[in-house]
Amino acid sequence: MRRVVVFAGILVLVMVLFEFNARLEESNRLSDQRQEVRNAATQVMQTQVALQTQVAYAGSAAAVEQWARTEGHYVQEGDQPVIPVGQPGSEPVVVNTPTPLPTSMPNWQVWWELFFSK
Repeated sequence: MRRVVVFAGILVLVMVLFEFNARLEESNRLSDQRQEVRNAATQVMQTQVALQTQVAYAGSAAAVEQWARTEGHYVQEGDQPVIPVGQPGSEPVVVNTPTPLPTSMPNWQVWWELFFSK
């Protein structure tokens, strides 16, 4: 009877250890997932802050002035706009556009076009 009780106790202890091990693995997996979610949330918050900063700058007078001077080509009062022109007597720069090379067709396609095209 004593052996049966000892054997049953060892069996219960092994089952408890297996359950404990399974719970530890589950806990580690959930901790890893929690860390991944925290990292993703941090990235999203950083992106949100960056976008809010861009929106705030886009609505500011400095952004409007920068766009007007660079892309809009506007000038302020007192500025002297410079328009580059060619020197008198110089010939304008001629840019030659290359002519496209004809593509060669296979012989059967040439004959096909010769006989069947209108």
